[in-house]
Amino acid sequence: MSLAKRTVTSVTWKVVANAASAMMLFARSILLARWLPVDVFGVYALALSITKLSVILADFGMSGALVHRAAETEDEDQAAAVQFTFRASFTLIWGILLFAGTLLLTDPSSQLRTAMLLLTLTTALLQLPSTPSLILLRRVQQRRDAIILLLNTVVSTLVMLGLAWNGAKLWALLAGDCVAVVVKLMMLYGWRPIWKPRFVWNPEVMRYFLDFGRRNFLNAILYQALDRIDDIWVGIFLGETATGFYSKAYSFATYPRKVLAVPVNWVIGGAYAELKHDRKRLSQMFRIVNSILIRSGFLLAGLLALIAPEFIRLLLGEKWLPMLNAFRFMLVFTLFDPIKITISSAIALAGGKPEWVLGARTAQLVLMLVGLFAVGPSRGIVGVAIVVDVMLVVGIGILLWQARSFVDFSLVKLFGVPTVALLAGGILSVYVSRNIEFIASDWQSGLLKSVIFLCTYGIVSLIGEFSQFVEGTRKMVCFLKTSEVQL
Repeated sequence: MSLAKRTVTSVTWKVVANAASAMMLFARSILLARWLPVDVFGVYALALSITKLSVILADFGMSGALVHRAAETEDEDQAAAVQFTFRASFTLIWGILLFAGTLLLTDPSSQLRTAMLLLTLTTALLQLPSTPSLILLRRVQQRRDAIILLLNTVVSTLVMLGLAWNGAKLWALLAGDCVAVVVKLMMLYGWRPIWKPRFVWNPEVMRYFLDFGRRNFLNAILYQALDRIDDIWVGIFLGETATGFYSKAYSFATYPRKVLAVPVNWVIGGAYAELKHDRKRLSQMFRIVNSILIRSGFLLAGLLALIAPEFIRLLLGEKWLPMLNAFRFMLVFTLFDPIKITISSAIALAGGKPEWVLGARTAQLVLMLVGLFAVGPSRGIVGVAIVVDVMLVVGIGILLWQARSFVDFSLVKLFGVPTVALLAGGILSVYVSRNIEFIASDWQSGLLKSVIFLCTYGIVSLIGEFSQFVEGTRKMVCFLKTSEVQL
């Protein structure tokens, strides 16, 4: 298949799977939030953040080396075996160190120790199927990953809800990680495996992996640090309950990206790498992908910000209202977070400049750490959310400036119409809802604001981008007829 067809097919599979998965995860999160104590979510979030941040050491930034097109990776099977050799060896060392550190530094009777030990084991096992996943990413073939996602979501949801219903607390959350290990190993190594694990010692290819990893390692760990350090900081300095509120606010604020941004970002890296010598087509793909992510992100962020109080009271329960303001500030993530990975991928995989992304992420991390200690102690989780927002916006600005070296785009065309649509929909919704007297319940209030915002956003977007909409529809029809449309 052509790159265009592989990209669209992969994105379609991932979007459908992620949409179905997100709906199930959304319902699961609501039920678990109602059934489990707030502090249990705090313990789990802290343990998960420590584990996910530290496991980057086991990769040493080398995953991208297998995806990146180079002479050393032309023999895919051998390159995959080298990647597997490195990942398995480094994971063993990481697992031993974290396991020992947990036993030495945590209270034997604490829930944190239980969570850390189990997550260390499950996270270590999940590193083993990374190789076939990267092969599929390199080939821009994501149907199997989409099936894995759906299967894991269904099975883990049944197990977790069953345990929670029968009185389990922390183990109801940890069970999801156990299920993920079984499903992923079975689906990538057990059922029609696309690659059989083996160890290979090839000095030339290993030097390539180590050199790429050396240049990309700090990028990878900074990316995870930016995503996890706020949870760790809140867990250490504000306590388990505050961490529970903060982690749930972050979780629900970032749910929209699971539907579209996550599948698109997972697929698009391989496509960018394949187009690295064709600036025109790379720029066209960059503009199309980011335009879609920006418009969907602005739509969902605006809607959630408007109905946040009704959403929390109706679905989660009154006990979660302390997270309201943090949740609203976190919706800036819904606005901008979806595009940060596509921009980084264009710079690192297509442009071959991971060190540029490193500079942007270093600036973000410094800004966030200063902000956390300056604002966090006095403003609590709301202050943390504001600091994270500022960090994200600054980082996006730097990345967009860097991306101009490899792709051509207009900021006005990317952000202009969705920004106007967001402001118009939000202002009109707030004005109408505050000046209508018949609203007597959260259901009525939430529904009214949703309808007004969605209609306004849609009308403004259609008026502002009618010609682009017609052209996009024409290209899609052409693709469906020929399967060979040039992006």
